[in-house]
Amino acid sequence: MRWYKGIILTVLISALGLSAQNIEAAGAKNGDKVTLEYTGTLSDGTVFDASSKHDTPLEFEVGGGRVIAGFDKAVKGMKLGEAKKFTIQPAEAYGEVNPKLVKIVPRSEIPKDREPKVGMGLIMGTPSGKQMQALITEVTADSITLDLNHPLAGKALTFDIKVVKISN
Repeated sequence: MRWYKGIILTVLISALGLSAQNIEAAGAKNGDKVTLEYTGTLSDGTVFDASSKHDTPLEFEVGGGRVIAGFDKAVKGMKLGEAKKFTIQPAEAYGEVNPKLVKIVPRSEIPKDREPKVGMGLIMGTPSGKQMQALITEVTADSITLDLNHPLAGKALTFDIKVVKISN
């Protein structure tokens, strides 16, 4: 009986003119793996990231939580070959700048092998063993101000993307 249902389904799909191309043309949905070419820019036009910098397009599962929420949302429903430009506000990107993540630490707590400078990045270990990136925003004789916010926090991000592959 199963083979009979399979034949009916095949005939029905053929009669409706459905194919893998038609399913793909329906657009990316949760669970689909999409491959994209992209360029991300800030409001002043500065490119902060692009697939061309990585020598390979970006690939991720739609709805899988591996990209920022606004990016994931913008890709849903896109079709193979479709291109789009959109802007994501901080709330759906890396969040607003959190003042609690700006810390003033005694200069003695910073490794002495390099002279700290404004704009320098540091990798810091947390008590739980995680590593966090920090940016030095101020240096005085006694202390250093570290910003532990994501470098793109508080910024609207504009993306130009093109879908180059969709698969289940």
